[in-house]
Amino acid sequence: MVNIEETVKAINLKIKNFKPTVGIVLGSGLGSFAEQIDVRYKIKYKDIKDFPVSTIAGHDGSLVFGYLGEVRVVVMKGRFHYYEGYSMEQVTAPIRVMSLLGVKRVLLSNAAGSLNDDLKVGDMMIITNHINMLPNPLVGKNDDRFGTRFPDMKEPYSKRLIEKAKQVYSNLKEGVYISCSGPSYETSAEIKFYKLIGGDAVGMSTIPEVIVARHAGMEVFALSLITNSTNNDIAITHEEVLNIGIKASDRMARLFKELAMVKL
Repeated sequence: MVNIEETVKAINLKIKNFKPTVGIVLGSGLGSFAEQIDVRYKIKYKDIKDFPVSTIAGHDGSLVFGYLGEVRVVVMKGRFHYYEGYSMEQVTAPIRVMSLLGVKRVLLSNAAGSLNDDLKVGDMMIITNHINMLPNPLVGKNDDRFGTRFPDMKEPYSKRLIEKAKQVYSNLKEGVYISCSGPSYETSAEIKFYKLIGGDAVGMSTIPEVIVARHAGMEVFALSLITNSTNNDIAITHEEVLNIGIKASDRMARLFKELAMVKL
């Protein structure tokens, strides 16, 4: 169990009531983005009461509070995954913590495999919709502090942020993201199925966070960095995923800075 209120109290004691308005979640290999932040506070996950900790390489495991331009932000350097053995409550707890800290918009990133021949390694894909193959994080008693029992999910991703992103980089791709549990990569039969149901990219995160963010009324933008293609037989290592993320971090930093500055 994660006691959200106690976690928020513990964080506020460390950040002197610094009030972020935008939350950013960094996926595998994208942690160097945080170097763009004018840092005011940095807290290791292990030093936060009731907070899970990252166990995967490429996930630094810290909350960074500071300024991106003139915007007050909190950045998660590393997320939690269902395949690490965490419950959906734990995986999505940071989003609810952000909500109680005052965050109104979340920008999420992930490393993903391409299901679409038009998506090449190194491309950035705006997630315009999703297909969730993971347990829904809202199963169980509804927390009325955050939102309604049955939140609408027809359009979970902000159209105005998507349009702004395309103005920043006209060559950005768009597509439907599928999340599965991992940690094993997809079988050839699964890849065929994911293509048939309309997926363009597949990964092991993000959608549970999106669902909880929308439940709490947050504005959401999500981006997949394509780190491998499921359309060939070349195996991908986690180290290669991290290296591709590092190379893309400057482009993503510019994009997220522009999106963070869009008026709430």
